[in-house]
Amino acid sequence: MLVSIITVNLNDRVGLERTCASVFKQSFTDYEHIIIDGASVDGSLDYIETHNDKFSYWISEPDSGVYCAMNKGIRQAKGKYLLFLNSGDILCNDKVLSDVKPALGNDIGFIYGNLRIEGENGESFINKYPEVLDFNFFKTTSLGHASTFIKRSLFGIYGEYRTDLKIVSDWAFFLSAICIEKLSYLKIDKTISIFYEGGLSTASTYDKLHKEERKNVLLENFDLYEQGYNELLDEYRKFNIWISLINDKLPVVVSNRYTLKIVNFVISLLGGILIKKRQ
Repeated sequence: MLVSIITVNLNDRVGLERTCASVFKQSFTDYEHIIIDGASVDGSLDYIETHNDKFSYWISEPDSGVYCAMNKGIRQAKGKYLLFLNSGDILCNDKVLSDVKPALGNDIGFIYGNLRIEGENGESFINKYPEVLDFNFFKTTSLGHASTFIKRSLFGIYGEYRTDLKIVSDWAFFLSAICIEKLSYLKIDKTISIFYEGGLSTASTYDKLHKEERKNVLLENFDLYEQGYNELLDEYRKFNIWISLINDKLPVVVSNRYTLKIVNFVISLLGGILIKKRQ
């Protein structure tokens, strides 16, 4: 099995039908489709049961959130690569999996393409991701989850999606795997999927939580974002101004809070010695 498509659904029968229709029409057949439903009460279960012969696995039961549901799908998946196509989102055309197949033959951690965004106001655009992914990219945005094929074995090595994060767990996984673990990735210049805004990750009511979760992940992994860093940076700037008055050829460079504390201590010590010598 080359690809496992995992669809998470909760009370979105219309979106589920749209997603499944785009999968059923694929000319590529070496895939399995897994449905994880969160005990929907809007008729989604009726639709799933009617088409159960087209799903390799499905379940409808309560869960603790979207990433809990995705993890259930990961555990059932048998494909070399996973594609998370949540309820409502669709593959961009009938041949997209066939077009991507050659790239999936490589032993690469992440294979990603472009993502078409359909806005709630009717406007749409194609989000084209860069060929080079680094911290500067991930500190402000993320890969399109619905346009990224993830090697299944990575979840066994580096762990499943964090369920303590409600919105940004896929971003946190990408950030850790690519920026910290330096895992391989490949950009293919094709539009993979169409993502419809209005879900949890784009809802304005969750904007504050979204920012807070991203900040906490950065604090956990990169001490540059340590709480209090801005205050320490202000102190550094003040010391730098002060030390330049003593000798303008003593530039001070810092990269994190620990270095900053050491530099501040040394500056204070040297500054005091220089002042005494001048006196």
